[in-house]
Amino acid sequence: MKRFVLASSNKGKVQEIRRMLSNLDIVISPQSEFDIPDADETGLSFVENAIIKARNAARLSGLPAIADDSGLEVDALNGAPGVFSARFAGPGAGARENNAKLLKELENIPPEKRSARFHCVMVYMEHALDPTPIICQGSWEGFITNEPQGNQGFGYDPLFFVPDYHCTAAALPMDTKNELSHRGQALRALVQALQESVLN
Repeated sequence: MKRFVLASSNKGKVQEIRRMLSNLDIVISPQSEFDIPDADETGLSFVENAIIKARNAARLSGLPAIADDSGLEVDALNGAPGVFSARFAGPGAGARENNAKLLKELENIPPEKRSARFHCVMVYMEHALDPTPIICQGSWEGFITNEPQGNQGFGYDPLFFVPDYHCTAAALPMDTKNELSHRGQALRALVQALQESVLN
């Protein structure tokens, strides 16, 4: 059974990714098991940041690494918070502060102008110097609500309204969210790529 390190310390994200990869013949260990610190996300794109995180985890663990970089793009804010989604309200900010800042930024924007999407890039690196990482992407369209709704999920999920389901991502059952989400899309593409080139 092959072991991969997951380049994330976000417990919600680790749980979500582990669940979605549970049917593969691999063991997923979060980087926290190796006392690996979070990499400095200095990239200007989701792709760059995912590679930075995967390379850091692979180098310090000696294992193949999976990393993702994901975020929320709001059209009325010219794509912000984008790659700064996790620290939109400043260094060390949590979901509550980030959500509050997003609502503040959009307080004068009408509902029909609050279109947004989650975007996710998943990266697999065989080792820290892997010159050809596997890169997969997914996106999920929705709108930003006026106030938080639902208590599932994490991050911006309570503000991300999914029109087809008439609720936010935080009100969806976890299996439904995984089926629809940007991360679910990117992970399914990554699983297929791994099965074709790494796990065969």
